[in-house]
Amino acid sequence: MAQETITMNVDNMSCQHCSGMVKRTLEEISGISDVSVDLEGKKAVFTVAEQALAQTAVKEVTDAGYPAALT
Repeated sequence: MAQETITMNVDNMSCQHCSGMVKRTLEEISGISDVSVDLEGKKAVFTVAEQALAQTAVKEVTDAGYPAALT
């Protein structure tokens, strides 16, 4: 199974707490690793074990209060 790096736009991040929440939300999803969140750029970059996890990530981050979309 090939891993893939995903970049996601994330809205509503305004502070370190927000970016930390997005990072923790992504890290809690099994199959997602190497999470990096850019507060200023309003982006998250992470590695998925399978492509379907990218949509799971969008849903979980959006449900946490940070509307997200794949780039």
